[in-house]
Amino acid sequence: MSIEQMDYQLFHAINEWAGTAPMLNPLIRFLAKDAFYVFFIGLLAYWFMRKGNHRKMVIEAAVSLCIGLAFSWILGHLFYRNRPFVAHAVLQLIDHPVNASFPSDHALGAFVIATSIGIYRRKEGILWWILAALIAISRVWAGVHYPTDIIGGAIIGILVACGVHSAVSRSRLLSRCMLGCIQIYETFEAKIWPGSKRNEQKSAAQGK
Repeated sequence: MSIEQMDYQLFHAINEWAGTAPMLNPLIRFLAKDAFYVFFIGLLAYWFMRKGNHRKMVIEAAVSLCIGLAFSWILGHLFYRNRPFVAHAVLQLIDHPVNASFPSDHALGAFVIATSIGIYRRKEGILWWILAALIAISRVWAGVHYPTDIIGGAIIGILVACGVHSAVSRSRLLSRCMLGCIQIYETFEAKIWPGSKRNEQKSAAQGK
């Protein structure tokens, strides 16, 4: 049995749950379509907590996401693959444009952000990884991705997030640029949000 056949059989087995467990479909629709925005809300929350390295974490996540999506766009054009609902009869739960199926941008983005958070906040990162995995599986359940699409997206997301963190950690230039950008932002923020600069310095000193 070829990898493509195994991929389709696994896709079919998961997608069939849309018919055998319809009571879960509203949750699957939310996970497949809207849950990704929870990651952006989370990043905003971490940014404005002004604790320790949270802002470095958010910047790394944003940079990793941009790099990952650019890489995904290139792969999508080099190795174009139709969506499952184009090539097969599927139980499709959400509307989706007919574009490249591999790799999954949702899985890539979710695992990029979850990994970036996990590097700095391990215990919280587990919860974000669980959400990322649920989003990835829901995309197959909803009939818009094959399993290898989400596996590929997840692997790319994890590698890019780890690569960006490693590059920032090892390069004094990148680290200084990041800290400089944060300091410039915080200077303006302190003018709009009185007392924020003092709180940030206190939190940084305490390592929270």
